[in-house]
Formats: sequence, structure tokens, C-alpha cells
Amino acid sequence: MNRLVVVIALLLCISVQPATAQWEAIRQEGEFGLSVGAAHYFGDLNTRAKINRPKIAVGAFFRKQFGNYIGLRVGAHFAQLGYSDKYNTHNEFMRRRNLSFNTNIFELAVQGDFNFFKFVPGDPYHSFTPYVTLGVGVFSYDPYAYLNGQKVFLRPLGTEGQGLADSSLNRKPYNTMAICIPLGVGIKYALNDRMNIGFEIAYRFTTADYIDDVSTTYVGIDKFPLLPDGSYSQAALLQDRSYETSAERIGEPGRQRGFANQKDHYVFAEVTLSFNLTSYRCPTAN
Repeated sequence: MNRLVVVIALLLCISVQPATAQWEAIRQEGEFGLSVGAAHYFGDLNTRAKINRPKIAVGAFFRKQFGNYIGLRVGAHFAQLGYSDKYNTHNEFMRRRNLSFNTNIFELAVQGDFNFFKFVPGDPYHSFTPYVTLGVGVFSYDPYAYLNGQKVFLRPLGTEGQGLADSSLNRKPYNTMAICIPLGVGIKYALNDRMNIGFEIAYRFTTADYIDDVSTTYVGIDKFPLLPDGSYSQAALLQDRSYETSAERIGEPGRQRGFANQKDHYVFAEVTLSFNLTSYRCPTAN
């Protein structure tokens, strides 16, 4: 009986060792893939970080793998962001402020990924890992709103007095490109030695405070020149939209319109599908 146990154990060792050597001989050089999910905005119109207006986010990426734990990723994203003060039912001033925006986001980022577990696609014992990611990127944005059903881009209007011929304001048009710092967590699972599926949530800290076209104070409707027919311009009507919800305008000169000490941010939550690039490493004699 003891001899039988020894023989079975030897047979198991012989069968397992070639399989283990096979997986160790396969080296994951990297992967390229696609992602799809949702994006959400946080900023002057969403100060309580509510997640109630997600919009589409899609991306593509290439990840260079350095061993089984560390990877360097280059990724591009397109996403939509938007929000409105009509959702701020908890704050009467913000509800009456009645501002809104939408924007398209184009992002290019470089991120470092660290796997918590050894990850070897195709190896049933190392086919899953959670990971963290941190990086830096650039993105573009160009907020717009709708006035009487017409789409109007907000930056050229200077809704907070940018570009007005008033030396006391000294407000310059904001840049439509900014830096972002992606920080997130994810999980990935190797379906086989060629394909992986995953899920990632990554928050974007940014250097921008005008993703929503809101930052500082009102300059007042009188700062905006009237049109030749004596009516208000689009800039005048969009800098203070409280007239749409109340008979009394709240946009007095110098009154707070946004919070300049806090930047705007956004987050992506995505499902990923990637395809592995592998090479074969000859096993050592040992």
C-alpha cells in the first residue's frame, strides 16, 4: 500500500512539473485593449460628489509588461461630462443659480500599474489579480450650454468677465487643455493565454477649474455690452441664468458664482478587454 502511494505521488509530480514549466516559459510582453464605461463630473455644480448623471466613456490602451507585477500603460480616452444646478435641490442658492454645462473630454495619459498577485495569462493558478494604477495625462475640454434650444460654447463668451475691456477685472480667457492625475484600482482576469477581461475605476484629479465654465464671482450683467437692437447678448444671458427660475437676479457684481479654491475633477468606471502579446522563454537546465 505504501509503495502504491509513493508511485501515485511520483506520477503527479511528473505530470505537474511539465505544466508548470510550460507556463513559466511563456512571457507576457504586454497587451493592447479597449475599454467602455461611464464618466462623471465633480466640481462647482456638483459639490456633494453625487453620482447621478453618468455619461459615456470609451478608450484604447497599450500596456508594456515588466515581469508579472509591474506594467506601464499608454491610453487615450473620449468621454462626455455634464451637470446642471437643477439637480441641486439641497441648496436653494445653487438651484436658483440655474447654471448648466456639457463638454467632450479627449484625454491622453501614461500610467503605471502594479499587480497585487502574480499574473500569468493562461496559467490557471495565476489568472487573476487586483491592481492599482497611478499616472499623469493631458486632456482637452470645451464647455457648452443650451440657450433657447441653441447649443452655445461658453469659453468665447467670457461669462465671468474674461476678455472684457475692464482693467479692474483682469480676467483672462481660460485654457481648454489641462493636466490630469489618474489614480485608481482595478481587477483583471485572463480568459485564456490570449485574452483578458477587467474592470477599473480611476479618479482624475485635474489642474482645471473651468470644465464647467464656473470658477469665481459674477461681474454683473451691466459689464456685457448690449446688442445693436438693445437686447442682451448671449454672454449676458448665460453668465446669470437665475432670471429663468426667479424674478430676482442673483448675479450681483462680486457675488460668489463658483469656488475658485477647488479644482474640477472627473472619474471613469470601465470594463476592459485586452489581447496579450507574448514570447517564449527557453527554460533553464535547472
